[in-house]
Amino acid sequence: MKEVYHSRLDERFWQATASNGLPVCVVAKPGFARACAYLVTRYGSIDTRFTWKGKTYDTPAGVAHYLEHKMFELPDRDVMQEFSALGANPNAFTSYAATAYYFNCTEHFDQCLRLLLTFVGTPYFTQESVERERGIIGQEIRMYEDSADSRVYEDLFAAMYRRHPVRVPIAGTEQSIAAITPEILRSCYDAFYHPANMMLCVGGDVDPERVMQLVEEAAFGAPAPPAVRDYGPEEELRCPTPCTRRQMDVAMPTFQLGFKCPWPGFGPAGARQELIGDLAAEALMGESSRLYLELYRKGLIDSSFAAGYEDMPGVALLSCGGDSRDPEAVRDAVCREAGRMAEEGVDEALFLRLKKSALGRRMRGLDSFDSLCFRLCQAHFDGVDFWAFPDRYAAVTKEEIEAFLRQTVVADRSAISIVLPRQKEGPVC
Repeated sequence: MKEVYHSRLDERFWQATASNGLPVCVVAKPGFARACAYLVTRYGSIDTRFTWKGKTYDTPAGVAHYLEHKMFELPDRDVMQEFSALGANPNAFTSYAATAYYFNCTEHFDQCLRLLLTFVGTPYFTQESVERERGIIGQEIRMYEDSADSRVYEDLFAAMYRRHPVRVPIAGTEQSIAAITPEILRSCYDAFYHPANMMLCVGGDVDPERVMQLVEEAAFGAPAPPAVRDYGPEEELRCPTPCTRRQMDVAMPTFQLGFKCPWPGFGPAGARQELIGDLAAEALMGESSRLYLELYRKGLIDSSFAAGYEDMPGVALLSCGGDSRDPEAVRDAVCREAGRMAEEGVDEALFLRLKKSALGRRMRGLDSFDSLCFRLCQAHFDGVDFWAFPDRYAAVTKEEIEAFLRQTVVADRSAISIVLPRQKEGPVC
């Protein structure tokens, strides 16, 4: 493995590509009691339509999440019980753009890594097991449907986008998962669970060369051509549904407000816009901003309020949300303050303070193996040098923040999703 040292961060890591094409990164931390490993595939809920080996697939919503559930199953073996016997904590999650399988352990690292590579690399789909899992996932979907936090977030994407698959919940719907078959699961596994579309990242007191040896011995996967993803035609920046409401059993209204941004693409442009978006959110709506203090003082927001920037392939947005007695008043205040800041400029001292604070948070994130390993995989998939983030922060200017606010935080690019207490009828948006 190739050793790389970043003097500015005082971080040392090792990287290599296995003979089967799997990228491997190891962040060795001698003396740390805990180790973790993340095996991530660049396949998420939005990858429903793709072309692979000359054939176009149009799959039901929820396949990526369904696969996440199924991968823990091996014939005549209980993967979770085997991890537990080794004293390890395994888990997995599916996002819009990726699926991650991981474990944390304090001993038996070699055995745990072998087990991770074995169960992710051994698809097992029978009609019986797929049907059994359908009931479990259906219960999970119903749980999300009963959660105001989940519904308000999902409703926002449905309001902002006409065609992009981000408008459908990650787990799919009860109707969509009813159409998932063992054959569909196998096709999606073959298209996305091959080494060149995945990455293994390990952190802790481990030997990088030993990690690489274990990967080679596992014979995990085989080389395969990449799948060509199709997210539909580019969406206009105007939101098709400016406001959506539903009533649920909540004590206070909760909301999510979003502003559409052009998707910057992968690579350095995407990484730069992520920093600009995060800093713009902090300058406009962060806890030290004038707007936050004003809204808090008026009782329009509370500690549940949060704001930030996020993107995934084909989608980018600035958003905020939380509990509020008057979500529309919050929306109007955000637009007014963004207009003022775009016209008058962002305070220079505030900008420098926010940039320093954001860099500090990113630096502290290096102490979390879980966060670090997953972010390293994300950066690899995005074609970005993760370790160059201090230079990216240094390069962002105040003028870029102002231009971002001027172009993005405008009424016709916005949508708001609101969940109201069931007993209250709100006015039509």
